[in-house]
Amino acid sequence: MALPQSKIIAYSDIRSLADELRGQRRSIALTNGVFDIVHIGHLRYLQQAKTLADILIVGINSDTSTQALKGTLRPYIPEMERAELLAGFSCVDYTVVFPETTAVELLWACRPNVYIKGGDYIIAPTASPSQKILPEAEIARTLGARVELIPYIGGHSTSEIIQKILAAQGNPNEN
Repeated sequence: MALPQSKIIAYSDIRSLADELRGQRRSIALTNGVFDIVHIGHLRYLQQAKTLADILIVGINSDTSTQALKGTLRPYIPEMERAELLAGFSCVDYTVVFPETTAVELLWACRPNVYIKGGDYIIAPTASPSQKILPEAEIARTLGARVELIPYIGGHSTSEIIQKILAAQGNPNEN
């Protein structure tokens, strides 16, 4: 089994890795996110994502891009620790930290067969204000990638975990 550190790829090397994998006729799935405070929802999502291709590459927002997306107090876990944690999952073949707030440039570099996101995203606008439009869907299709949305598992999000911790701080019976 590969050590987690050997599964962490430098952003500058992701294109050549993807080219090599395609040369081996391996199908590539790409997903991305912040993955701050890794939890069971993340694991289940990544396990399902792995079933969609031979190789699963997980893009992880850098600390700087996470702050731009989530605010200056985030991330709670530094980028290389998040990359190593996810690389430790058997369903994850490679992780890569990327600096942008969207995965558009990462998609161009990887040119995956499948681009995967959670079901809290949508591909086209709908009436639901709780869902976010997937900014990378159009570019993924332009590159010939199939876009897959994995159903969101309610009750398993970093934001919900943070809210529970904050609520427990106000309760003297919680330790």
